[in-house]
Amino acid sequence: MADQKCDIFISGGGIAGLTAAAAFGTAGFDVICIDPAPPVTERAAKGADMRTTAMLQPARRVLQAAGLWEKLEPHASPLQIMRIVDAGGAEPEPRLTRDFDAADLSDQPFGWNFPNWLLRREIMSRLDELPNVHFHAGLGAKTLFTREGEARVGLSDGSRLRTRLVIAADGRQSPMRQAAGIDVRTTRYGQKALAFAVTHPIPHENVSTEIHRTGGPFTLVPLPDQQGLPCSAVVWMDDGPLSQARHDMDVATFEAEMSDRSCHLFGPLTLASPRSIWPIISQQATRLSGERLALIAEAAHVVPPIGAQGLNMSLADTATLLSLAQERPEGLGDRRMLDAYHKARYSDIALRVQGIDLLNRASQMRAPLLRDARAAGLNALYSLAPVRKTLMQMGLGVKAASAQST
Repeated sequence: MADQKCDIFISGGGIAGLTAAAAFGTAGFDVICIDPAPPVTERAAKGADMRTTAMLQPARRVLQAAGLWEKLEPHASPLQIMRIVDAGGAEPEPRLTRDFDAADLSDQPFGWNFPNWLLRREIMSRLDELPNVHFHAGLGAKTLFTREGEARVGLSDGSRLRTRLVIAADGRQSPMRQAAGIDVRTTRYGQKALAFAVTHPIPHENVSTEIHRTGGPFTLVPLPDQQGLPCSAVVWMDDGPLSQARHDMDVATFEAEMSDRSCHLFGPLTLASPRSIWPIISQQATRLSGERLALIAEAAHVVPPIGAQGLNMSLADTATLLSLAQERPEGLGDRRMLDAYHKARYSDIALRVQGIDLLNRASQMRAPLLRDARAAGLNALYSLAPVRKTLMQMGLGVKAASAQST
């Protein structure tokens, strides 16, 4: 790529980076986005991301602003009820079930679930419609030099780029974050997560079900029917060696084990996709900005896949940055804008990272007494209506009704 200049350079073409490119491009900024790997946009293609993402209510506003929602809505699986099941007794069977219904808060579902490969396909389609956005696969950002007025980025093909704002959406090992000298705090849990799709005979009825026993939650999230059968996306967290062994199991043995772990709530589960596996950590950057640089998504924060928080936090990053850029376009990427971004997002991210850390540690409990305490705690939280409503609002990333009216 020849040396170029743009308003905004985005390092990283995952879902968060591509969405940011669509959002800023739709707002009229000149955007260049790069990633070392081309997006895999077909379900059957090698390397397709078989995980799913639940876009919570606030995320839809970001997608609408980016011109994406109308493309995604036909593929959405609504999440009306979030069901928490404690199965921490002697046998793998439900002993406490509690439902959190979106109808208690609004006339909209909690969110909408999408396969990650499909999100990439539809976002790439949107980028193709934007003449001021350019995506380049097969390129990485190698060096970062900043000064008060601009940033200069060195790319892996030897070319250079000048920009007013660098957005680092380049993952938990973010080269741009490292180039800026920004540290991270990392917590390792010894867990890995398996992600895959299943079909099952009992319909999910648009209920997202999180089953707690030991090692980590087993979560089923609704997907559209597949070959006439109800279908769900599964994320199964457990100790690393156990997860790795299950990843390598023959299909019949794996199906029997995952059906047991699901407490047979949906009948026998049938594997309907390849299995992917990745390590579980919590991570937070000590600062969300540097000179001419903003960190978003996993460059800024990583959380275990509990409560659909990860990408929704990332889209909140983009929404905040976009709002600040539109308020003062002349100040794009300057110290005032980036200090405001850090201040607006840092405490909320810290709160969510800490909260999900506590939930994950609770889900790992193996001792019977601790598992009993987890069940009692869930029951107590559910029984207190104001607490239950506050938890649902926090999960959605919305403020309490009293705060919204002021």
